[in-house]
Amino acid sequence: MREGSVRCLDPHGFHRLRWTEWGDPANPRVLVCAHGLTRCGRDFDFLASRLADEYRVVCPDLPGRGLSDRLADPADYGYPVYCADMATMLGALGAERVDWVGTSMGGILGMLLAAQPRTPVAKLVLNDVGDVVPKAALDRIGTYVGLVPAFDTLEALEAAMRAVSPFGELDAAQWRHLAVHAAVRGDDGRWRFRYDPGIAVPFKAATLGDVDLRPFWNAVRGPALVIRGETSDLLTPEILARMATRPGTETLAVPRTGHAPMLMNDAEAGAVRRFLLA
Repeated sequence: MREGSVRCLDPHGFHRLRWTEWGDPANPRVLVCAHGLTRCGRDFDFLASRLADEYRVVCPDLPGRGLSDRLADPADYGYPVYCADMATMLGALGAERVDWVGTSMGGILGMLLAAQPRTPVAKLVLNDVGDVVPKAALDRIGTYVGLVPAFDTLEALEAAMRAVSPFGELDAAQWRHLAVHAAVRGDDGRWRFRYDPGIAVPFKAATLGDVDLRPFWNAVRGPALVIRGETSDLLTPEILARMATRPGTETLAVPRTGHAPMLMNDAEAGAVRRFLLA
């Protein structure tokens, strides 16, 4: 695993975007793995390690998450900045064509990019997000995103994360991996979630109803795999069934999992690998 970074421009200045990278840096076959709203690129360590023989796998921390810089103005946390950052990152990588795996927000980002004219995105994996995002799911996420609780121990932070994150049947080491990379210890010795709570500002301002992304989904031209957690409220069975009618679309249901599957076992990672390499 390697680390990389590039300086990106937002409406209020420059910020540094960072990523982790797996596989041969000279491999022209590039896979981008983009995380969810409050998560980070290290969520994909398991998947990346299992695709590094075929791809140069790049897992960015979007602004305000992981090791990337926070934005000066919280109002800038949104897809125009994220799309521009990804274009800058792909330019820095010298990537002319990429496949894309995106969880939740990272899936929406991939969908937006794949829908653009002359897109570099070829194959697209949407992990527990669809072409309509229900308001009820956004309201649920809004109950905790942006809060800044402090915990005396990393174990306590992990327990809080488990309470709101139905990521599926993970073992203790996997839960700890997800916690440690999403956490930071402050000068007071207490643990907090690493992401910028300012990401909640535009998120909560925008949740007035269902988010309709069907024009973008209908403009995606390449093959797509849409993954759904069996109990997910963000990607409903009805939405998945409609999306499955699009030519070139495959689907996968992950049992005993909500929003969102973490792609951290051989069955889930294997399904993604088979789709991408087919």
